[in-house]
Amino acid sequence: MNDSHLSMLENKKIVLGITGSIAAYKACILARLLIKKGAEVQVVMTPSAKEFITPLTLATLTQKPVVSEFFDRRDGSWHSHVSLGLWADAMLIAPASASTIGKMANGIADNMLVTTYLSMKAPVFVAPAMDLDMYAHPSTQANLQKLQSYGNHIIEPGTGFLASKLEGKGRMEEPEKIVETLEQFFAKQQTLTGKKVLITAGPTYEKIDPVRFIGNYSSGKMGFALAEVCAEQGAEVTLVSGPVTLTTKHPGIKRVDVECAQEMYEAATKHFPKADIAILCAAVADFTPKTTADKKIKRKDNDLKLELQPTQDIAAALGAIKKKKQILVGFALETDNELQNAQDKMERKNLDFIVLNSLQDKDAGFRVDTNKVTIIDRNNGLTAYDTKSKKEVAEDIVEHLLQQMKR
Repeated sequence: MNDSHLSMLENKKIVLGITGSIAAYKACILARLLIKKGAEVQVVMTPSAKEFITPLTLATLTQKPVVSEFFDRRDGSWHSHVSLGLWADAMLIAPASASTIGKMANGIADNMLVTTYLSMKAPVFVAPAMDLDMYAHPSTQANLQKLQSYGNHIIEPGTGFLASKLEGKGRMEEPEKIVETLEQFFAKQQTLTGKKVLITAGPTYEKIDPVRFIGNYSSGKMGFALAEVCAEQGAEVTLVSGPVTLTTKHPGIKRVDVECAQEMYEAATKHFPKADIAILCAAVADFTPKTTADKKIKRKDNDLKLELQPTQDIAAALGAIKKKKQILVGFALETDNELQNAQDKMERKNLDFIVLNSLQDKDAGFRVDTNKVTIIDRNNGLTAYDTKSKKEVAEDIVEHLLQQMKR
């Protein structure tokens, strides 16, 4: 049974390093378990590891070509250890032989695995596997202590029957326990665990007649990205979405679909009292028709004149009932006098901080996959970000939110 929906490893990118050890066969089980938990696995092998298990086996399990050499011998293409270091959410070296542990501890970068380790930006987990005397040797213990002092996580080997037919400590920890260790680590990183987050996203459609409406160009991508990032951080997310074609991925997101501004107002005011945090990302219509025709308005029915009235102000309504421990975040899409307009909106609506978009910026705003924002808070803080993917922008906003929570 695939239990990835219960896992902290969902969508995590794992570099699995395999070294020359008889325990290399367990790497197949390990890769399989990680993938079942929802992780994406990239295997990096030392040359000696290929004597114990074939790259083909691991490539078949992970659906990714195994990386072992610096260059592909067939076409001369370069395998970038730097790119792997930036790509990964974690690196796991299992089994880790005494030789590789010594090279890692002393920076001897003579193979792809060690160069990847030295370039790794993500946390590194090391699962030693060797005979009991090798593991107990002072040099091995000193190297492990050195790795630990660098911030690496050592997964202690177990005691049991070894390849030498001796019995003692040195047996690589079982794959199930290793996966559990990674899950526990990522669970602790979820800084929004236990928090209820309300997010609004997308446009609203204000009906003129059964086939026409007043709307805007919002795709909902920014709000949906925020929902995914908050859920990945452990939050229980309620996403109130206007009419969009997007779907949610994370099981921690409860979606409430609405169409018009009044429906979004009712949903937001209903869910806000139980929320710890609300992020108002939706592009809600400011005006709606006073009357809606029951039948399609025909061209021949003389000139069409629309009389509009203001919609209910969701941000102002939530700001008025916000409790001391609640955090309220707004968005401002501006075309002129951007900073002043955003600051005024933050003050008027009792927001803790506001995220400013400007339509003056290229590749920002509606109907694109990127965004460029400036975050303004009540401490006179102003943080401007470069153009990034909306997922990355969502991560920046959540990081600012976490800082706000600490304050």
